[in-house]
Amino acid sequence: MQLKGFLIVLSGPSGAGKNTLMNAVFPTIPNLQYSVSVTTRPPRQGEIEGVDYFFRSRDEFDQMIAQDELLEWAEFCENRYGTPRSFVDNAIEDGRTVIMDVDIQGAAQIREQMPDAVFIFLLPPTWDELKQRLLDRGKDPDEAIHWRLEQSYVEMKHIVNYDYFIINDQLDNAAERLRTIINAEWCRVQRVDLDELQQLWKGRKKP
Repeated sequence: MQLKGFLIVLSGPSGAGKNTLMNAVFPTIPNLQYSVSVTTRPPRQGEIEGVDYFFRSRDEFDQMIAQDELLEWAEFCENRYGTPRSFVDNAIEDGRTVIMDVDIQGAAQIREQMPDAVFIFLLPPTWDELKQRLLDRGKDPDEAIHWRLEQSYVEMKHIVNYDYFIINDQLDNAAERLRTIINAEWCRVQRVDLDELQQLWKGRKKP
């Protein structure tokens, strides 16, 4: 029986572990599809079109915006990034769970267009733990770390707009919580074609 897929939007402060969490659940969830973004930045060595990103010129990106082909988009470091609507829609129709990580602004854009998506907010166990994770990454200057920590307070105020929250205290625990949410969402009646379901019961013998 074919089930209709759905979109999962994962947000949270920088350093909460969004990518690490997604990578942990991918091998254990059938039909889980990472959302491939479109970008105006040039491909890096080894990146593959349609796998890592859809690479488009700035003019092509502008055209996608004008034709309402993006669920959300933003500009970062003079490059644009967005979520192609057709990619997500096609995967959902194929019965896959699509998962993406976006900031709260991107999630708000998606919520306006796909209110039936599943929105999950990922949290570190404490503010001190978040600070330590950002320091341990060793790739950001002190000013950037300070900005990310201040931004985390702003982001926390938006948790009320999400359906679920996960505290990423230990990766195994957080991954199990995410798997539980995904499996529960697959059991929603709205995922199944009720006519097809009723056909399975036709012709049954009376007891």
